[in-house]
Amino acid sequence: MKTLRIATRKSKLALWQANYIAKLIKEKYPDINIELVKIVTKGDKILDVPLAKIGGKGLFTKEIEEALLDNRADLAVHSMKDVPTQLPENLEISVVSKREDPRDALIIRKDILEKIKKEKDISFIKNPLDLLPKNAIVGTSSLRRKALLKKYRKDLIIKDLRGNVDTRLRKLKEGQYDAIILAGAGLKRLGLEDEITAYLPTEIFIPAICQGILGIETRVGDKETLKYIEHINDKKSYYESLLERAFLEKVEGGCQVPLGCHAQTNLEKGTIKAKAFIADLEGKVFLLDTIEGEISKAQKLGEKLADSLLNKGGKEILQNIYEKGK
Repeated sequence: MKTLRIATRKSKLALWQANYIAKLIKEKYPDINIELVKIVTKGDKILDVPLAKIGGKGLFTKEIEEALLDNRADLAVHSMKDVPTQLPENLEISVVSKREDPRDALIIRKDILEKIKKEKDISFIKNPLDLLPKNAIVGTSSLRRKALLKKYRKDLIIKDLRGNVDTRLRKLKEGQYDAIILAGAGLKRLGLEDEITAYLPTEIFIPAICQGILGIETRVGDKETLKYIEHINDKKSYYESLLERAFLEKVEGGCQVPLGCHAQTNLEKGTIKAKAFIADLEGKVFLLDTIEGEISKAQKLGEKLADSLLNKGGKEILQNIYEKGK
């Protein structure tokens, strides 16, 4: 019996993702045996420091990729927003799964939400951030989310928030925050959609690169493994990840830069459009642009979108951020 070994992080969400891919494999190949190779990454070990301050790339992937290179695993399942644009020479993202909801989710502490509902009708509010009381304490360690929060609500007090999904929700319920922001995809995958107060529209709250997309990484040239997973590849998500990752690579941004890019594919028309931003750490400069074109040019469109923002002042923002980080 053929055995496939899937390398994964140990968090509840990472295990859900690995088991989900295992399920899709077994649906087509029911006789295959699948083993999970559970690995602790550097990003999992450091929980009391914001990722932007740790620095470096591949905080959640390096040790997993080493398992692939050492032949301790045949494939790895990643949340694509954790995957650096530069992969080890002998590895590749060979398959991407169908994208889950890419939006960020706002979760307001229940006692505060009840108070808000008593004071006003919330059904007419277009921007969910308007629900938050003045000077509300919002938890997030994402520089992207911080920049977007500062753009729309300069009064908010933003405090760092790390840990797995359960830990973050617990800290909210304990009263450490008035609200927190998490990826909607992770909450839905863990069956925690009821915790969500509101989704933040992508028009105003641009998602992280490839948010909601799972990537399957394999060794280059491993056709034997590829034949068991190629049916999982989603064409729409593939083009979106291609554009968004091309944008990220051109900008050379990681978790140290406030940026976002969100692409939407229309397979019937053969087109793809995207919206992206780069901001400074203080939330004073916010550069925004959009692009649209043929899906066959997704990668070039991502690069062109990046060039546009870099030329509008993005280069200066990046230079200042990197100089401060030295």
